[in-house]
Amino acid sequence: MNLASVLRERLAALEARHRELQAQVVDPTRASRPDYPDLLREMGTLEKVLGPWTRYQDLERQIAEAEEMAAAGDDELRVLAEEELPALREQLDGLTERILDRALEEDDDGGRAAIVEIRAGAGGDEAALFARDLFEVYHRFGESRRWKFEVMDSSESDMGGFKEISFKVSGEEVFRALRYESGGHRVQRVPKTETQGRIHTSAATVAVLPEVAAVDFELKSEDLEITAMRSSGPGGQSVNKTSSAIRVVHIPTGEAVKCQEGKSQLQNKERAIALLRSRLYDREKAKRDAERADLRKSQVGSGDRSQRIRTYNYPQNRVTDHRLGRNFSLEVVLEGRLDELVEALAAADRAAKLAAL
Repeated sequence: MNLASVLRERLAALEARHRELQAQVVDPTRASRPDYPDLLREMGTLEKVLGPWTRYQDLERQIAEAEEMAAAGDDELRVLAEEELPALREQLDGLTERILDRALEEDDDGGRAAIVEIRAGAGGDEAALFARDLFEVYHRFGESRRWKFEVMDSSESDMGGFKEISFKVSGEEVFRALRYESGGHRVQRVPKTETQGRIHTSAATVAVLPEVAAVDFELKSEDLEITAMRSSGPGGQSVNKTSSAIRVVHIPTGEAVKCQEGKSQLQNKERAIALLRSRLYDREKAKRDAERADLRKSQVGSGDRSQRIRTYNYPQNRVTDHRLGRNFSLEVVLEGRLDELVEALAAADRAAKLAAL
C-alpha cells in the first residue's frame, strides 16, 4: 500500500465523521445538550486536517496535469510543465507530513488539553529540584506557544524543589506535543549540596494525560469517596486554618488524588475529579496501546512511565533521548526550546506507524 492510498483510506473515514458532525451541529435539538461544545471541538479538530487534505488533492491534480503536459509533443508546453513540477512536488511533500500525523492518529486525544504529573524519584532533594527544573522547561516551552498553565496540586521539598506537581496545560496542540514526555527522566550533575564536586544521578517521572470531559468518561458518584482535609506544605500562616484540600478515591480501582492549590473546597474538588478522570481514562488508553504495541513494538509515544526516555547530562552539556538515540543541546532544552526534539519524536512515531501498516 503506497502513501497516497494510506492517506485516502484514513481521510475517507475522517470526511465521513465530519459530515456526521455537521449534521449534528445544525440540529437545533443538540445545542442545549452538554456534549454540544465537544461536538464543535471535534469538528474543528477535523477541519484542521481536512483543509490541508483538500489542498493535497488539488496539488495531486495539478501535478498530474503538468506531467501530462510534459509528456505531450508540444515543446513549449513541456518546458512550462517541467518548470512548474518541482515547486508543485515540494508543496505536496510539505503537506504530506502534516496530514499524516493526523491521519495516523489512533484516537482523538491529540487536540485535547493535557494534565501533566511530575514526581521526584530516586535522589532525595536533588530529585525534587530536578522535578522543578522539568516543570520550568515545560512552562517555558508552553509560553513560547502561548499555552495556559494551571497548577492543580503540588508538594514542595525543603530546598524548594517539587516532590510532586500536577498541572493542566491548555492551548493549541497541547497533548499532541507533550505526549512524548511521558516516562522516566534522569539527570547527571553536581548537586548544590555536594562539597566534593561529585556527579550524582537523580530521577523523576513524567505522566502526560489527556484532559477528558465528563461526557467522554463518566465517573459515577457512588464510586467516589470524597474527603476534605487541611492543606499542608508551604503557604503562610493561613494554609492550615481551613479544610479546603480535597482527596478523592475511586473505590473500584483504589486510585486516589488530592488537590489543595485552590482556595475553595469546590475548586479543589473539581480539579481532583478532573485529574482522577484523566488518570482512569489513561488506564483504559494504556490497555489499548498495549494491544497496539504487539503490532508496533517500536512506537515512540508509548507513554510507558517505567521507560527511561531521557538523560540530562550537565557535565557534557547534552540531553540524550534514548528512544531516538540522539543528543540535543542541554542549554537549548533547559530554555524550553523543545521544538526540534518534539518534531524528531513525531517523525519517529510517524515512521513506526507507517511501517506497521
